[in-house]
Amino acid sequence: MAPDPGSEPGAKADAEAAAGQAPDDSAQETPETQEADKAKPRKRSFWRDLVVIVVAALALTILLKAFVVQVFSIPSGSMENTLQVGDRILVSKIVYKFRSIDRGDIVVFSGAGSWDPPTPPPSNWLTGLWADAINLVGIAGPQTDYVKRVIGIPGDHVVCCNTKGQVTVNGVPLSESSFIYPGSAPSLLKFDITVPPGRLWVMGDNRGDSDDSRLRRTDPGGGTIPESAVVGRAFLIIWPFSRVSDLPIPNTFEQAALSGSAALATAPPATVAGGTVFAGAMALTWRRRRRRRRGDD
Repeated sequence: MAPDPGSEPGAKADAEAAAGQAPDDSAQETPETQEADKAKPRKRSFWRDLVVIVVAALALTILLKAFVVQVFSIPSGSMENTLQVGDRILVSKIVYKFRSIDRGDIVVFSGAGSWDPPTPPPSNWLTGLWADAINLVGIAGPQTDYVKRVIGIPGDHVVCCNTKGQVTVNGVPLSESSFIYPGSAPSLLKFDITVPPGRLWVMGDNRGDSDDSRLRRTDPGGGTIPESAVVGRAFLIIWPFSRVSDLPIPNTFEQAALSGSAALATAPPATVAGGTVFAGAMALTWRRRRRRRRGDD
């Protein structure tokens, strides 16, 4: 037996459609249906999200470069074998906010206005923007930026060389074989300088191929650089992957005698003389008291 047409699912809807009426379930939208439609999440534009991510990453990178850390590329062999041509290094720009520049630090500094003429402004905004962009990732950098090792800090007496051919700082010889270029002498150029206040004596690890303080002694400061020109301390090689490593201060710069000799060398003459007189007076008093005790006995 055939089923009753009026009892088959959808029959009512078909009948209403034939009569020119819409089905009951779509005739009107209820308030609940409208609220449900509003609650459905709208799809966000992929390209808009991508732009937001790129802009945020660029802004963060610019802030990091300006205040925290910056990538530099090594363009020459003046620091071999510690740093090699093509290496990318991370330079901390905040470390010297918390401590002073130390002997043995590898620093990046600007030579503009000291070793080199002041850097002229870019010819147009596009050139300046491009220069900033490639400098941002360490592909290239200002031609007046240098990377060297700090040998003498303010007040240090730096001399080359002693009878063994060693560079001395405040009369203390440096053992540099662990970081200077293999087979290279500490220096073939003689020098004798006391580092002025606020300045640094810097040298490359490849002493036979480094444009450093030794070759700049006719410049203002006698070859030294101003501490204010230091961009930051190089602390990590990040590229290539095969050379990833940190850049610690060599042990020879940790000798206690370096700081002790520096303190004595930089003390005002009146202080040194006063200390000597005081020590002599104390010794004389002690001897007199001892003689008196012997007389009483």
